[in-house]
Amino acid sequence: MGFNEFLKGELEYRGMLVKELATITGIPKQTLDKYLLSRGCMPPADKAVAIAQALDVSVEYLITGNRSQKLQKIKHFSSPEMKTIMDQVELLNREERKIVEIAINELVKLIRNPDRTPNSFTLLQKVFLKLFR
Repeated sequence: MGFNEFLKGELEYRGMLVKELATITGIPKQTLDKYLLSRGCMPPADKAVAIAQALDVSVEYLITGNRSQKLQKIKHFSSPEMKTIMDQVELLNREERKIVEIAINELVKLIRNPDRTPNSFTLLQKVFLKLFR
């Protein structure tokens, strides 16, 4: 596998269109299409960095498919529960992950302060309804 396949995979994983990546990075869509179609076409370092930053991955990952050692250590040393949660969240696209983030933040608030008003539950219910539509 090469840069083009890892880039394709990351775009699919995030549910991001090439057009969106072009807007975020400032790299023309036609240039990104060239990186996606050609197995041997690698972007210059500055463009690879811009792409990696927009996708929140390392340049190393886009070139080799290897996650950074830091991420691997985090996963390795996490509790089994955290590993399960992280594995499940990684399967979601960007929009779904944002919904889960909101839901987790609200759950943490409820757990830490159970005397909150019933409106908190209404908000949490709305979050879960949006998640499971």
